Amino acid sequence: MRSLTTRRSALFGGLCLCCLPTLGRAAGLFTMDEVGTGIFMRRGLDAEATPENDDAIANIGFVVGDTSVLVTETGGSLSDGLWLRSEIRKRTDKPISHVVLTHVHPDHCFGAEAFVQDKPVFIGHHALRSALDSRGDFYRTRLVDILGADRAGSVVYPTMDVAETAEVDLGGRALRFTAHGTAHTNCDLSMIDARTGILFPADLLFVTRIPSLDGSLLGWLKEVETLKGTGASKAVPGHGPTLVDAAPAFADLTRYLTTLRDETRKAIAADQPIDRAIDSIGQAEREKWVLFDTYNGRNVTQAYKELEWE
Repeated sequence: MRSLTTRRSALFGGLCLCCLPTLGRAAGLFTMDEVGTGIFMRRGLDAEATPENDDAIANIGFVVGDTSVLVTETGGSLSDGLWLRSEIRKRTDKPISHVVLTHVHPDHCFGAEAFVQDKPVFIGHHALRSALDSRGDFYRTRLVDILGADRAGSVVYPTMDVAETAEVDLGGRALRFTAHGTAHTNCDLSMIDARTGILFPADLLFVTRIPSLDGSLLGWLKEVETLKGTGASKAVPGHGPTLVDAAPAFADLTRYLTTLRDETRKAIAADQPIDRAIDSIGQAEREKWVLFDTYNGRNVTQAYKELEWE
């Protein structure tokens, strides 16, 4: 999961026949689920970015109000974002007034360029801009290497920074935002739809796919408690099914993060070097998560660096 910075390509007019090839090779793989009245979500693939999937690996979608539309997650590439925009236009001609960039990772925000033509408010955590500045070139280069320059997308910065909390109204539909402390990343933003009570924790909640630690392990455990405190019974995770029961999903996440914390502390106390710790910590979780072998070692490394100085 990642982010971007580069030269802006030409802005797009309305989707037309000439745009169809840029909708991406993965477009035919997906459908939209209506997880609540006027809330449409696409489940991302449990995979890494490839030329075949357009980095369409995150859950992305939109919320329709009485007067306008909010995009929640834009997809992992320009191609993915264009696909999402076309899905919105199949269902409503209401203006796209807001686009949410929940954090810096590119599978969630590199599709933002597809929506620049709509002139929306781009909503992000107050730390997102600096995160994009520091990581954008690297993420952009990597996506271009995988997808090609015409499909990768380019950086789009937030135009509305959320320092603590904020609210927007789509016409009879209020959406409330919370800027979290360092957890999955240092710029995680969550959202609640007041009409349905559905929580959108983005990558503060992984289901099926193993969590990816890029911020603070202890901070993530803290922010999970904050999210549980909202009382939401249903949630749209950043990865996994498009709608889940919040309590068991957070319980699974907490179990993994707690195992990572406790076993890393034991390894540090025993003076176990990090290369050995990577091979041993969290192994009881292996069969519970997709992509375990890809991410658990990275998570152990991040946890070790954080916890060795407690």
